[in-house]
Amino acid sequence: MIIMSVDLGKARTGLAVSDPSGNFAFPKEVITEYNTDRLVEKVCQKAKEFLASRIVVGYPKNMDGTLGERAQECAAIAEQIKEKSGLETVLWDERCTTVTAHNYLSMNNVRGKKRKQTVDAVAAVIILEDYLRSLH
Repeated sequence: MIIMSVDLGKARTGLAVSDPSGNFAFPKEVITEYNTDRLVEKVCQKAKEFLASRIVVGYPKNMDGTLGERAQECAAIAEQIKEKSGLETVLWDERCTTVTAHNYLSMNNVRGKKRKQTVDAVAAVIILEDYLRSLH
């Protein structure tokens, strides 16, 4: 089963997918979209294109585990994705994934425009890897 993860952002949304065995996660792309309805449409289109059977959406809880405004927004978008795609959609705690993604890119000397274009896809990989580990 191929699982797609989504790292939702205000402007850029990162996507990653697993291999069919669910052992590995790969960055796919970053969608730049400010309009929620168009973003949901694009995410669902990519899930279909990637043959995903499940979608994991990053859930940005506060560091103390509480839910802030952004977590509520992400939950609402995840529900829209679920309704539009017809696929099982799971919210997954994404605390610190963007920080970790920036650290990975720094360790690999990825800077400037290239970093901005890839950090969200790398964060989606981290979300997906964490989710895949929970399944095994």
